[in-house]
Parts: sequence; structure tokens; C-alpha cells
Amino acid sequence: FLHVVEEGGGEGEDRERLLAAETQEPFLRETMTATEAKNRKTNAGGDSDIEIPDTAHQISSDSWFQVAFVLTTGINSAYVLGYSGTIMVPLGWIGGVVGLILATAISLYANSLIAKLHEFGGKRHIRYRDLAGFIYGRKAYHLTWGLQYVNLFMINCGFIILAGSALKAVYVLFRDDHALKLPHCIAIAGLICALFAIGIPHLSALGVWLAVSTILSLIYIVVAIVLSVRDGVKAPSRDYEIQGSSFSKLFTITGAAANLVFAFNTGMLPEIQATVRQPVVKNMMRALYFQFTAGVLPMYAVTFIGYWAYGSSTSTYLLNSVNGPLWVKALANISAILQSVISLHIFASPTYEYMDTRFGIKGNPLALKNLMFRIVARGGYIAVSTLISALLPFLGDFMSLTGAVSTFPLTFILANHMYYKAKNNKLNSLQKLWHWLNVVFFSLMSVAAAIAALRLIAVDSKNFHVFADL
Repeated sequence: FLHVVEEGGGEGEDRERLLAAETQEPFLRETMTATEAKNRKTNAGGDSDIEIPDTAHQISSDSWFQVAFVLTTGINSAYVLGYSGTIMVPLGWIGGVVGLILATAISLYANSLIAKLHEFGGKRHIRYRDLAGFIYGRKAYHLTWGLQYVNLFMINCGFIILAGSALKAVYVLFRDDHALKLPHCIAIAGLICALFAIGIPHLSALGVWLAVSTILSLIYIVVAIVLSVRDGVKAPSRDYEIQGSSFSKLFTITGAAANLVFAFNTGMLPEIQATVRQPVVKNMMRALYFQFTAGVLPMYAVTFIGYWAYGSSTSTYLLNSVNGPLWVKALANISAILQSVISLHIFASPTYEYMDTRFGIKGNPLALKNLMFRIVARGGYIAVSTLISALLPFLGDFMSLTGAVSTFPLTFILANHMYYKAKNNKLNSLQKLWHWLNVVFFSLMSVAAAIAALRLIAVDSKNFHVFADL
């Protein structure tokens, strides 16, 4: 990845075309042979045509506002119910508040770098791996796809764990006989996710489900906030000290840093940007500004208020800490289950798009052939995800490991270096130094966070057996 572009060879747009020509040919030959894609041209609203790769899914069909809601759905998913325990508890008030604000700013910056490269070199890059392959070559194409697949797979495992945990929480509210265990709940959640994946053919088809997702998010966030405030007012003074020895604090704080970047980033921005209408860069920037301003407010509120109410004893799933009417807690948990199903579909869409395009699944989504393919392909993907989720149901550890091994490289390391390489001739020395500092810093953070996350998983694996009923 970190191959420096040699200087020289033209200025401005001429330099971009030269870079595109140097990297595009071997990459396009490889992908065209693999997918037998027939690339087509579409007018981008300017003087030149923008080339679009073949895909089985819809592109350029959504408004910036719909794309903003896709991004906001991701940032305010049921994962927000864990941030009080997985971010604030390890970092405390100062570290948690400052960390979240800094993570918001650097995440907006890194995502904007990727968004601005969407039409680099006269070609629309509708997949993250396409953009990396176009700039670096076919090896980077495969490496990026591997990183992204791991990233999205672990995120989706987390959603299944979340949905299963919420389902168990509903069960425990009304019955405490321990007959229904967490692995059973995870299996039920996986089945619901599979049925939804089979019924919704692609990302743009979510449509009204995005509105449903927003309503569901508001339900569990408002319930969590109201019940937390109620408990916080009644409760005695809380302990906000960071727990553990100096050695263990080092690992938990590093793991929490990975959770910070996990909270704001999808790892699939080009795939989401592919759905937005022209002009794609301008509209995507609007969506990003919405996500990182209005979109983060609910997440901030539930994270800070939850920690204020329960201090260092805050659960990694906030609804397990709150007290209140059973029906209200049940409603919030059911909302978290259903919202996790919708969110999983968003994060699984690059994998679904790959399978659909690879096997030429086009036409009527309800055609028997297409329906059977989704049952087998998507059902199999969800089945494997569900098995892994039930095997190791450690939600906080999944968040830390995902942030370390894939979110850091995809969103921060790769974004900065791709932008540096693509815009090399337009950057001054200070700007080049800035991008390299980002690459080095986030590389070190990625390694440190991965070590911390693996240690957490090792510790939890000793404390709990596989298929644990947490």
C-alpha cells in the first residue's frame, strides 16, 4: 500500500490521467477477466464521461438525504447502547469526552478524503477495493477487499450478538427460568436477519426501512436516556474512577481508542456513495456533514448520560443497567433487535453485491432463480456469522478488534495514503508531511489496539466457555 509516487510527469489533471493510466491497465484486465463485466459510460454532468463498472445492484438512484440516513443509521445503531460501558468506563470523563469529539473530527476528515476520490481518474469507484486497485494495482485490490470483508463480517457478528442480547433481555424481563440462553437468542436473531436479507435485494431498496430504522433508534435511545436520568437523579454519588491496575488500564484504554473510531466509521463509504445521485462528491459531502453534526447528537446524549447515571458500573449494554416499567424496557429491547437487523443489512450489502454481481443475479428480485440464490448465498453468510457470534459472544471485544484490524487501516491509514498518492502533485510539502504523519500514527495505533483487543479476547475466553450464556 505504502508505495510512494515518483515525482514528475505533468501538472494538474494531466498528472491525474498519467497516474490513472499507470495503475488502471493491469487492474482492469484482471477484474474484467474475473467478472466478465461490461463497463458502461454515463455523463457526469460535466464535459467528460465518467466510467462506471458493471454491478448487479442499483447505483446513482438515491438523494443525498437518503444516503445521510443510511450513514446515520450506522452511527446510531444499537451499538450506541454499549458506548457508555465500552468507551466512557475505560476512558473516564475527560478521556471519553475529548476522545469522542476528536474521533468525530478525524473521522469526518478521513471520510471526506475518500469521498473526494470517488471519480478520480475519470472512473467512478463504486467499491472500496476498486478505488484501492485503481490507485495501487491488483494486489492492493485483493488486500483491501480482504480487510473490508473482515471489517464488515465482524461488525455484522456484533449486530447479531446485539440482537441476541436484546432478545434475551426481553425474555429475562418476563421469565427468569434460564431456559432460553444467549446462544439460542443469537440463533433466533440470525434467522430474522437472514429472512430480511432475502427479502431486500440491495441497499437502495431499503427505502422506507430507513425511516423505520430511525424510529426504532429514537425509541431505544429515548428510553435509555429517560430511564438513565431517572436512575441518576435517585442514585447516590457514583464512582467514575477508571478501574484496574496500571497494566490492565493500559490495555483497556487502548482498546477503548479502537472503539472510538469504530463508533463513527462504516468501512464501506465508496459502496454507500455509489448509491447517491450526481454530483456524487458534492452530495456525499452533504451527507457526511449531516452524519457528523445532527447525526452524532443522539449517540453523544445516550453515551454521556448513561455514564453519568451509573459511573464505572455501567453495563456494556446500557439497557441492562436501567430500571423502569417492564413494558418500556421490553419496547426498547425489541426496537434494538429490529434496528440491528436493518443495520446488519447495510453493512452486509458489499458482500451481497459481490455475490450477486459475480453470479450475474439481475432482473426481477422476486424471480425464482434470484430468490433461491439469495436464500442459499445470503442465508449461508448469515448462518456462518451467527455461528461465530454464538461461539464467542463478547461484544466489546468484537468492537475493539474490528476497530484495530480493519477500521484503522481502511478509514485512516489507507484514506490518507490514497489521497496523498492521488493528489501528490497538488499537495505542498506541509500537506504531504501531514498525510504521512497520519499514516504513521494510525499504523502504530492499529498495532497497539490489535494487541489490546486480542488480550481482552484471551482473558474473556478464559473466564467464559464457548457458546457462553452471558
